[in-house]
Amino acid sequence: MIPHIGVLALQGGVSEHIDMLSTLSCTTVCVRTPQDLQGISALIIPGGESTALIRLLVRWNLVSPVKKLADAGIPVWGTCAGSILLSSEITEKNHKVRQPSLDLAPVRSERNSFGRQSASFQEDLIIKGLDEPFPGVFIRAPLLFPLSSNCDILCSVNEGAVFIRHENIWLSSFHPELTGDSRVHQMFIEEAVIGS
Repeated sequence: MIPHIGVLALQGGVSEHIDMLSTLSCTTVCVRTPQDLQGISALIIPGGESTALIRLLVRWNLVSPVKKLADAGIPVWGTCAGSILLSSEITEKNHKVRQPSLDLAPVRSERNSFGRQSASFQEDLIIKGLDEPFPGVFIRAPLLFPLSSNCDILCSVNEGAVFIRHENIWLSSFHPELTGDSRVHQMFIEEAVIGS
């Protein structure tokens, strides 16, 4: 069965994820309403602005449907701001911030850990499951702190974890959709196939 991958299309790097997925063995749908979640094999929540994204999720009545999807075991992957939304705790410079999240993974996200947009950078990453380094693009990226022994750290940099998997929930600080390398998306699609 060909996996059908949803990309949350409310704000952020939607087209970049769709373009990357179009090179792989799957079909895609832009998710804007709860009805768009029907029949998907997995969901990607792209980067963007985390406070804007959670407001839009609430406005479009997507919070509960996305949580039900994840509770049913459907793989959900958040990149950058998306990973912040999936976390159970959000901080900035070690202070808790008043920002709601989807609370789907026992992870603390520290917003803007690497600095503001002007401090964006690219670094070769060693990712569990990949044979060669991956070009990690970091833009206003969070650091990810596992809060459970069930979190699998797939990649770390000197500052800490930047790619964590907790059961069917994936969180990456970096933007794989902004590279020409589709290997992380391929890993996620393979997870969707296993779960279908």
